[in-house]
Amino acid sequence: MPSAESRLRITDESGVTQVGFIDRNILDEANIQQIGEELAEIIDASDSPKLLISFANVDHLSSAALGTLITISNKIKAKNGQLRLAQIDPQIYEVFVITKLNKLFEIHDTAENAIKSFT
Repeated sequence: MPSAESRLRITDESGVTQVGFIDRNILDEANIQQIGEELAEIIDASDSPKLLISFANVDHLSSAALGTLITISNKIKAKNGQLRLAQIDPQIYEVFVITKLNKLFEIHDTAENAIKSFT
C-alpha cells in the first residue's frame, strides 16, 4: 500500500528538527495518526532528538491531536531529547491552559525563541 502524502513540513536546522503542519485544521483521526507516526519516525531516527513543532498555520486542533502530542513528548523524554512548541494560536493556547498542558510542554511565541532554548 503506498504511503500517504505527508501532512508535515520538516526541516533540519542546527541539529533541531523543525516541524510545521500543512493543514490549518488538525481534526481528522487518520491524519492525526499519520502525523504521530511521522513524528515517531523522526524521534526514533535520533539518539537524542531535538524537535520543534510550530503551529503557525494551525487554526483548530482536536483532543486526539493533543493526545498525540503527549505521546510524542513521552517518546522524546524516553530518549533524553527535547521538545518545544511554538507559534500557537491564542485560542488553541487557551485549550493548553485549561488542560494544564502548558505546564507539560515548553511553549514559545516564536520559532526563533524556541530554537534558542535548546541546550
